[in-house]
Amino acid sequence: MNHSSEHGGRCKLSFNVNGKSVEVCVFPMERLLDVLRHELELTGTKEGCGEGECGSCAVLMNGVLVNSCLIPALQAADSNVTTIEGLADGPRLSALQKAFLDCGGAQCGICTPGMILASQQLLDKNPSPGTDEIREALAGNLCRCTGYMQIVEGVAQAARVKS
Repeated sequence: MNHSSEHGGRCKLSFNVNGKSVEVCVFPMERLLDVLRHELELTGTKEGCGEGECGSCAVLMNGVLVNSCLIPALQAADSNVTTIEGLADGPRLSALQKAFLDCGGAQCGICTPGMILASQQLLDKNPSPGTDEIREALAGNLCRCTGYMQIVEGVAQAARVKS
């Protein structure tokens, strides 16, 4: 693990974000959410509740969905983190991101990144999930605008496109 305490309690941490090596100098217990948004300017990751209850800040860390508001920066050392920005191919949206838009599964945008990353984790494990599996995979993510039907349909549509 590459971290050293040189800068007034701050540590130099190295990890991969969206396929790129990054190095940041942060407080070890600083939230991964804040490091992503403020240090790396990846503002697609949103803060909803700040308590790990809503899933808005969800990212994939080593392929596992985590709430970045609960992860200390030090825990991300030497890991691979994927944010919503990492799913797109440059300006071209992924099939899952496009399906969310096509089905009306994105409204205010607060929950959307976490919902899409939870869906991505599901599709990585099961490329052809049923409705119940989709609902279960999204259970830790709250939406206050859209309603879940459009979100579930977006995931189902993306699964059909990948098949």
